[in-house]
Amino acid sequence: MKLLSALCLTALLGGGIALSVTDAQAGSAPVPEPMRDMSSMQFSTLMSPGWNLGNALEAIDSKHPYVWGSTVFQETAWGNPPATRQLFDAVKEAGFRSVRIPVSWKVYADAQDNISPQWLARVTQVVDDARGAGLIVMINLHWDGGWMQPTYASQNMAQARIRKFWRQIGEHFRNYGDSLLFAGTNEVMVDGDYAAPSSEYCAVQNSYNQTFVEAVRATGGNNTQRHLVVQGFNTNIDYTLNCNATLPDDTTAQRLMMEVHDYDPFDFAQDAKSGQWRWGSADNPRGWANEAYTDGQFEKLRKAFIARGIPVLLGEYSAILRSEFDPSGSQRKYWDSYLTRAAHSRGIVPMYWDNGYTSNHQSGLFDRGRALPVYRDIIEALVQASR
Repeated sequence: MKLLSALCLTALLGGGIALSVTDAQAGSAPVPEPMRDMSSMQFSTLMSPGWNLGNALEAIDSKHPYVWGSTVFQETAWGNPPATRQLFDAVKEAGFRSVRIPVSWKVYADAQDNISPQWLARVTQVVDDARGAGLIVMINLHWDGGWMQPTYASQNMAQARIRKFWRQIGEHFRNYGDSLLFAGTNEVMVDGDYAAPSSEYCAVQNSYNQTFVEAVRATGGNNTQRHLVVQGFNTNIDYTLNCNATLPDDTTAQRLMMEVHDYDPFDFAQDAKSGQWRWGSADNPRGWANEAYTDGQFEKLRKAFIARGIPVLLGEYSAILRSEFDPSGSQRKYWDSYLTRAAHSRGIVPMYWDNGYTSNHQSGLFDRGRALPVYRDIIEALVQASR
């Protein structure tokens, strides 16, 4: 259902996207949409495979700060074109069933954390376009400038902001049906500290998950039943198992999901400066995080969450192209498809991280400007591995 008929793209200015908003009520579905009587575990079976609209609505341009009330946004600041219905149609046609849309909010909020109505309208348009294409949609609070540090010193400020943001987002989308999911945070950690979390870090990050759930439920409407996604610490699988085994308290039963990410081994999957371009026991038998390790990590998640009726999203994973070593991309394709199959076979929903760039050392799969698939072999491998 298209709700924003009065909202249209008018121009691209510098590093941002300009919109014309003529309907003050844009984004508020007048009548609550149906909500299916499905647990989050049941619902998660409808989502695989998933795809990320990465480096788009979470883009931040520090050189050109957003001016409150402006219709020029920073969506294109990191080099990707504006998201369109045609792109989501192509993603759906390729075989993906869900889309994760990272979003920044603080850059579009005033000093009192009131979110710009113009930005809410743009996010709504993207959500509507994705849902109109037949995709299940998940939006979150992404990195957003790094204000969500899991320390006692930052806790009160961050909880207040999480609460205020999610109340505004929740009220705005409260009538949307269950094809829209909310994810409370993204990769919460102390900047620069990649070690195992302390008891302080765990306690504070868990409080952020709890604040998110309470804030959304308090907005009423369909949000009392909406499927909500909380994250493990820094989305690291082992840290999640040690830090977040207990989900937040929720007034609605069986409507929570856990999210983790996986880029192991990082030197192969994401480090463009690394010469490690082989993966797997056959081609790199001494390599860290080969197939057995991957199976073991996902099996831990299955036992800790899936077996207890708690769905798990692999919210991000991808391997970059390394054409200087592997022109055919066979190693990348093998890693992508193996992780997809290893996750899906254990009931975990794989959601591929597409950063929008299809050149060497990047993980994009689609030409977003032309709304066309570029790496059809990898796309087909991801889809096949999720069946």
